[in-house]
Amino acid sequence: MTALTLSTAGAATLRADALVVGVAKGAKGPVVAPGAEAVDQAFDGKLAAVLETLGATGAEGEATKLAAPAGFKAPVVLAVGLGVVPEEGEAYDAEALRRAAGTAARVLHGSKKAGFALPIEAVEDAEAIAEGALLGAYAFTAYQDGGKGGKGGVKLPLAEVALLGAKPRDKAFKAAAERAQVVAEELNRCRDLINTPPNDLTPEAFAAVAAAAGKEHGVKVQILDEKALIKGGYGGIVGVGQGSQNPPRLVKLTYTAGKDAKTLALVGKGITYDSGGISLKPAGHNETMKCDMSGAGAVFAAVIAAARLGLGVNVTGWLALAENMPSGSATRPGDVLRMLSGKTVEVLNTDAEGRLVLADALWKASEEKPDAIVDVATLTGAMVLALGNRTFGVMANDEAFRTAIHETAGEVGEQSWPMPLPAELRKGMDSQVADIANMGERMGGGLVAGLFLQEFVGEGITWAHLDIAGPAFHESAPYGYTPKGGTGSSVRTLVRLAEKIADGELG
Repeated sequence: MTALTLSTAGAATLRADALVVGVAKGAKGPVVAPGAEAVDQAFDGKLAAVLETLGATGAEGEATKLAAPAGFKAPVVLAVGLGVVPEEGEAYDAEALRRAAGTAARVLHGSKKAGFALPIEAVEDAEAIAEGALLGAYAFTAYQDGGKGGKGGVKLPLAEVALLGAKPRDKAFKAAAERAQVVAEELNRCRDLINTPPNDLTPEAFAAVAAAAGKEHGVKVQILDEKALIKGGYGGIVGVGQGSQNPPRLVKLTYTAGKDAKTLALVGKGITYDSGGISLKPAGHNETMKCDMSGAGAVFAAVIAAARLGLGVNVTGWLALAENMPSGSATRPGDVLRMLSGKTVEVLNTDAEGRLVLADALWKASEEKPDAIVDVATLTGAMVLALGNRTFGVMANDEAFRTAIHETAGEVGEQSWPMPLPAELRKGMDSQVADIANMGERMGGGLVAGLFLQEFVGEGITWAHLDIAGPAFHESAPYGYTPKGGTGSSVRTLVRLAEKIADGELG
């Protein structure tokens, strides 16, 4: 894991492999950002002109290397784009700083240490830079070169991030750095789980990872195996998992802040591999289906982060884990499952399995009467068609709660969009043989899935559903602090939401 330090060294005296500075896009060309003053002075005030000669414009995502000036301990200066120069009196946007730091960390993979001299006007800026650098430094190398990395062209991530311009002795800066480290470590752990091949990350293996992390960080972990699930009447989880030789699990993680604290329940879809079951996915749609447990990964990471941060809110996490495979014992289209709630569901498509495992977990979470429930899932391709690959949808049975989650996501740099739950779409899930079908109208399929889940939320409980099908797994070139592969989408939103509840910012 990449180390984070708050350095008291100056830009010229820091011993590192590289010094990272910012450059912004001005009206007449690139503009050197605050934090790079020492470098600019060493270039006789012409650093911007030099960078422009090298092709830099200051646009977001740019990274320009040049030799450090004489007298600097670091041999390389890396200038990263921050986007358009802020208006007079305004600071750089936190997400711009986060992405720039992430870009730098990615470019510097294989380096031992880098100093980050990006603009810091407030504690929040330092935290954004630290978080972006730690997330950008991520690399999944467990299956390359025997897991050692560094050979055969495989580069290990940047080993140490030194943050310049922060105040090491200031309690607020220290707390911000510690928070960034915790959130980044748990988000990166989520990325590791998503990227792990499905032959190694079975439901049982995922449950074991959760149990080990819980023991380490003081989180109580309870695991229901297939026998307990059958005996307990979890028809949705059992029905999805019964076609696989790797049986399902339901994992409950409990972080307790205090008897009088509010309780936030998080429910995650954990399909460790999704073949579609008997309703087999077409060719070209199977290769990335190890990512179908991203919701459970996000919930797991958020609960552990809440515990490590010592948040003043009780957080429970429910990981609904199963492998959806076709076999002689698999659930068939036309089968009827009796769910934990007692409702019966006609399965019209076995590839609409995520809502089945979530239904049982939502009902179980509801039995404990939490103040709010948020479920997270890579649930529908329809949501990707609606919002693209970088934005997740937010649905809820409470408009104020939906708005709060949307705004919270924006605060931490995650793209989301509030979506409706149109009552008229419920009729499409009427079944002639069961209480409800697991499929409805094709148009608005992401909203239909949300309406299905709402049927399994306890009466009077505030609930929201995050469909992260688009941003959970990134298949294109990396950008900012986002790598190729598992992204850890929604982890930061969930952690910040828990913090807001703990601080009394949300009712």
